[in-house]
Amino acid sequence: MLTPVVSLIRQGTRPTSTALLHGLGSGMQARAFGIKTTLKVQEHLTKLVRQDREKKNKDEKADKKASNSNEEMQITGPEPFKDTILQNMPSELRIPRFPAPMREDTMDHKWSTPDLEAIEVGATKHRIPDLISDKLALWAVRSARKPTDIFFRNKYLHRSVMLEVVAAVPGMVGGLIRHIKSLQGMRYDGGWIGHLLHEAENERMHLMTWMEIGKPVFWERALIATVQTGFFAVFSLLYMISPRTAHRVVGYLEEEAVTSYTHFIAEIDAGRIENVKAPEIAMAYWNLDPKATLRDVVLAVRADEALHRDTNHHFSDRIRAHRESLFEDMETVDDKPHIKY
Repeated sequence: MLTPVVSLIRQGTRPTSTALLHGLGSGMQARAFGIKTTLKVQEHLTKLVRQDREKKNKDEKADKKASNSNEEMQITGPEPFKDTILQNMPSELRIPRFPAPMREDTMDHKWSTPDLEAIEVGATKHRIPDLISDKLALWAVRSARKPTDIFFRNKYLHRSVMLEVVAAVPGMVGGLIRHIKSLQGMRYDGGWIGHLLHEAENERMHLMTWMEIGKPVFWERALIATVQTGFFAVFSLLYMISPRTAHRVVGYLEEEAVTSYTHFIAEIDAGRIENVKAPEIAMAYWNLDPKATLRDVVLAVRADEALHRDTNHHFSDRIRAHRESLFEDMETVDDKPHIKY
């Protein structure tokens, strides 16, 4: 500060240069101290403001996260959502609807190996084509089999997966198209829809069984899905154009299936494929003996394919004969009239 210098001047005394410099130095030191103090205060205040702002932002994010979590819990939260679904579940959905096997006598008793071997499947049975469309159907099926033989060779488990993925399509496509036509024409279907959907479900159960045993890898799954997509599109178009030819194609496809499963059994008997224990889904579906093996499953599947073979050839014949309604030839049960649907 300059206070000592000012006092000397007021007293009429001329300040010396030493006093003058001392006064100037003291004033500059005080001014520097004040500026330094002010900067520290400003820095401290800035720090407090920044901390307060960060805390405020953090609290806002926490509140927003908690709000979103509460909304998610209200919409898809685990416990409340599950409880609500279970509480509102209709009673008919609580009863398991396990698929029914193709043969009515399947549930009469536990099927052993001799029982399955006694089923007449006609392993070499073949429908000789007489129409051009039938010959084309047979040519198409056998042509499609050649790349399958090359690709899978003796890998019968994976070949069976491919076969069932394709074989499960026709019944569903036929049932759907006949269902739509019945609605559009407002007329009876003739009893086909139920049989076709039952066939599709049966083929899907074959697939579920082989998936338990075969375990196809990713690239095989991709190939199978691609083939099924293409077959679905082509077969749907064919069924809309000519149902008779479409059923003939399925009949020949099932002939090839019976042949493939016959070779499958031969490979098991020769010891080239391990005769492992049958999966639980197969024992439940075909009511197999608890000691059932893979060979028993193949016998059961082959018997189903033989039935599909005969059914689809018969459907094609009925369309050709203009006798599509099954009610005309159904057996009478307890003298009760048939109810058309």
